[in-house]
Amino acid sequence: MKVDTLLTGGTIVTMDAARNVIENGAVAVADGKIVAVGAAAAMLDQVQADHVIDCTGHILIPGLIDVHAHAGHGLIKSLGMHGGDRWEDICGEVYTQASPPKFWYAEARLAALERLRFGVTTGVSLLGGGDTIMRTDRPEYAAAHCRGVVEVGTRSVVAVGPTRAPHPRSYADWAQGQRHPYPVTFEQQFQTCKAIEGEWHNTHAGRIHIAMLYPVLRDEHERDMTSSDYADACAQSQAVRDHAYEKGLVFTQDGHWRGSIRRANALGLLGANTLLSHCIDLHEDEIALVAATGTKIAHNPSANASISGRCPATEMMAAGACVALGSDATAPDRSGDMFRHMQQAMHYHRRHFRDASVLPIGKVLEMCTIGGAQALGMADRVGSLEVGKQADIVTVDLRRAHLYPPNMALHRLVCFANGNDVTNVMVGGELVLQNGKAVRVDEDTILQDAADQAQLMITRIGAERDLALPQDFWGNEGARA
Repeated sequence: MKVDTLLTGGTIVTMDAARNVIENGAVAVADGKIVAVGAAAAMLDQVQADHVIDCTGHILIPGLIDVHAHAGHGLIKSLGMHGGDRWEDICGEVYTQASPPKFWYAEARLAALERLRFGVTTGVSLLGGGDTIMRTDRPEYAAAHCRGVVEVGTRSVVAVGPTRAPHPRSYADWAQGQRHPYPVTFEQQFQTCKAIEGEWHNTHAGRIHIAMLYPVLRDEHERDMTSSDYADACAQSQAVRDHAYEKGLVFTQDGHWRGSIRRANALGLLGANTLLSHCIDLHEDEIALVAATGTKIAHNPSANASISGRCPATEMMAAGACVALGSDATAPDRSGDMFRHMQQAMHYHRRHFRDASVLPIGKVLEMCTIGGAQALGMADRVGSLEVGKQADIVTVDLRRAHLYPPNMALHRLVCFANGNDVTNVMVGGELVLQNGKAVRVDEDTILQDAADQAQLMITRIGAERDLALPQDFWGNEGARA
C-alpha cells in the first residue's frame, strides 16, 4: 500500500470504541485521512510511505479538542484581572468599541498558534467575551478571525450570535485613529451571523465551522428586563436556535447555572445539537433534562465560573450525557493547554467527593478527544485514530524527566504531561507542527503582531493603569507575617 506519511514506533492511543492502545504501533495517512492503524512491524512490511516519522519514545493521540473558548481573550489575558469586575468591563469595551479587524486577526493567529503548540487541533471560539459582547455587528471581524486560523492550520468552530435584548446596542469601528460609534439591532446581528455562516461554514478543508449562539436567559433577566424586552429575548433565542438546527449547526450558550437549564428547556432550546457551557450548581431535574434531550455540555474546570459553583460533570455523565472539556480561553488567568485542564478536572471533582477514584484518567482523556468530537457533532471525522477519519494526530515526547520512568504511558500522558511536550501535530494529514515549531507561519511575526495590537487596544481604552501590579498583589501584611 502506498501512503503519504507513516508515523511509526510509538504507543498509539486510538480512542476507538474499544479504547485500543497499541504498543510499538503505526498510523498510515493518505489523502488527509487515516488508512491503516496497527503494529509497526506489520505496517512496515505492508506500507510504502513518502514520509516516515520515527515516533520511538512518543505517544500518539488524536488531536485534542477544546469545546469552549473565546476569541479575543488572547490579547486581554491578565489585564485588569485583580480589579473585581474590571476585566469583564475591559472585555465589553474592547469587543464592542475598540477592536478593528486587525485585532481579531492578530488574536486568532496567536490563539491558534498556542493551540497548535499544545496539540489542540480543534477548538470552539466564541467571537467575543461572553453573552453580551459578541463582535457580530459586521462580518469583517469574523472573517479576520477565520483567516488567521486558516493560516496557522488548526480547526476552529467559530460561534457567532447577537447580544441579548434589549436592542439596539452601541458598537464602534476605528479609522484614522478615531472611534466611530453606531447602533446595532438584533436583525443586523442575525443577518451578519447568517452571512458569516454562508461564507465560512465548512470551508478550507474543514478547518472552519460556524456555530450559532444566543445569550443565556436567567432569573435576573426576567426580573430586571421589561416584560417586552424579555419576550423579545425569548423569541430571539428561539429564532437563533431554530436557524442553527435547520442548517445543522451547533447551537451554543455560555454561562448556564442554577435553574437556567429549566428555562432553556421551556423555550425549546435543548437538543442533540445544543452545547451549553459551565452549567454550575444544576438541580437534579436539570441533570435529567440534559441527559434526556441529548444536550451536550462544555465543562470548564479552570474557569472563574467553576469557582463560583460546581459543574456536576460526573453526575451528568453518569446519567448518560455527553460532557466534554473546555479551556474557557486564556484569560484572565488560564491557557489553551488541555493537559492542564484534564488534570484540573480530575482534582476538581475528586476534591468535591473526597474520593481519588472519581473521574478516571481514561475518562478525562476521552472528554477532550472523542467526547469533544461528539459534543461538536464531528465524531465521524475527528476525535479518534481510526481508518477513514481525518488524520488529526499529535505526538507527545515521553522522554522527559517529568515523564519518566518509561512505564504506564497513559498515566504519564494525562497526569504529568503538559502542552510543551507536544512535538508534532498533523491536521487533515498535513504536518503543521514539526519538532515543536509551526510549519505554515513565522512564530516571531505572530508574536510581534499580537504585541502591537494589544498595545493599540490598551491605548484606545486608556487601560495603561491596568498594567501595574495591584496593591494586594503580594497579599496584606498580616498574611505575609
